[in-house]
Amino acid sequence: MPAASFIRWFRRTALAEAISYLLLLGVAMPLKYVWGMPLAVKIIGGIHGGLFVVFCLTLALAMRAGRWSLVRAAGLFVASLVPMLPFWLDARLRTWESEAPQED
Repeated sequence: MPAASFIRWFRRTALAEAISYLLLLGVAMPLKYVWGMPLAVKIIGGIHGGLFVVFCLTLALAMRAGRWSLVRAAGLFVASLVPMLPFWLDARLRTWESEAPQED
């Protein structure tokens, strides 16, 4: 599979994980702590946790396929911990996707 495909999957996973993080922080947490509805955190938190695991796996695959440095991968990992930053980095990921090696 071409490196660009792995990077594309990573981009999609990163965006899904970022959306789930915002839902967890902006919807589920207020529902739990303001309105006493903890079920939202259990549901959205579980989804977010699963997406975070997939994010880490696809990051490792994209790093290997795209021949990214450990510094780049670590920066992307840290960026996933900051709300909204993955959306800002998506443009850069698109560039890296287009620059990825084309061989299998």
